[in-house]
Amino acid sequence: VQLVESGGGLVQPGGSLRLSCAASGFSFSSYYMSWYSQAPGKERRLVASITPAGGSTDLLDSVKGRFTISRDNAKDTVYLQMNNLKPEDSAVYYCTVLYRSRRYWGQGTQVTVSS
Repeated sequence: VQLVESGGGLVQPGGSLRLSCAASGFSFSSYYMSWYSQAPGKERRLVASITPAGGSTDLLDSVKGRFTISRDNAKDTVYLQMNNLKPEDSAVYYCTVLYRSRRYWGQGTQVTVSS
């Protein structure tokens, strides 16, 4: 299993970013996918999840209305669209999958929201 995130960067408050996570090594369209974030000195937390077919999503309350999780099963890729970013969104964002009772993580992508 391999998960490779991209799309992070430095953005001003109110700006947008789209994170991507390219997956390989498992049947992507059969598994829930999730994004977590981890800010310095804080625990990793669940930000968004999406069902295998993409028909249902779940979002952390603090990002509802600003973030959207989606997936393209033809490309084995999951996305996190982040709009109206706030400084408190700054963190490393990780893509993850629970596959055969083991949780796999990507290397993470840094998101920094600052003026």
